[in-house]
Amino acid sequence: MPVAGLLSGALVWGMIWYPFRELDAAGVDGALSTLLTYLLALLSGAFLLPRVWRELPNVGWWGVLLVLSAGWTNFGYVLAILDGEVMRVLLLFYLAPVWTILFSYWLLGERLNRYGYAIILLSFSGAMVMLWEPHLGMPLPDNSAEWIGLSSGMAFALSNVVARRASHLSVEAKSFAVWGGTSLLGGLFLLYQGGLAARVVAIDGYSWMILVLLGIVLCSSAFAVQYGIARVPANRAIVLFLSELVVAAIVSYFLAGEAMQSREWMGAALIVSASLLSGRLYPASEKS
Repeated sequence: MPVAGLLSGALVWGMIWYPFRELDAAGVDGALSTLLTYLLALLSGAFLLPRVWRELPNVGWWGVLLVLSAGWTNFGYVLAILDGEVMRVLLLFYLAPVWTILFSYWLLGERLNRYGYAIILLSFSGAMVMLWEPHLGMPLPDNSAEWIGLSSGMAFALSNVVARRASHLSVEAKSFAVWGGTSLLGGLFLLYQGGLAARVVAIDGYSWMILVLLGIVLCSSAFAVQYGIARVPANRAIVLFLSELVVAAIVSYFLAGEAMQSREWMGAALIVSASLLSGRLYPASEKS
């Protein structure tokens, strides 16, 4: 069940670019649609609020760090994709396995076994094969959008590690932290831009329908992912999350007519292989 929860998150994020693209074409830009969908996710999960409210006094610094890291993961990713070269941003974002090794060692004391580094390398190589465009150069940030993409990937790794470290918080509280953190940062950004109320009023009925559906999906997805993160070592979780790239490549073929090239099939095979082998990241006595 924990692995299924993580894979469901990868499935959602591998497909969710399509409705966000539809919203952007309808005049609802990525920053606004991200804010509204996560606010709607909060609303969808409102029935969990009594339990979350009881936990509020015990949130602590780990809870605050989870709010900020998860919020920047989601919102920073959207900002980077909007303003930067998509393939470079994705590659910088999916350096996440590297940061996860460091964060999980420092914060959780997780030490990889002899298979671990090979599996992380296998998954990372799959991402490189699928995403790296040689003519774009090495994956080093070249502008603000790429720095945002890199930082959101670091936040992605950190949020997964912190969510596992914050064992005193329930899955419900951690889910609220994800929705609330993204909404908070998105709201501050759009308030800084100005004209938020007018932009919300201008959204048509069809776009609102998509936004509501996305909010419900993100609500359930965050809950499933937090359930999985609490029960799966952070380094294994990040390998499973890379399945998002495989899903995105397949979905883009069917929905956008973007054919998968041989290197994409090769990268997908590497990521899937790493996911299947990820159970060997730690000795059996260290798994939880």
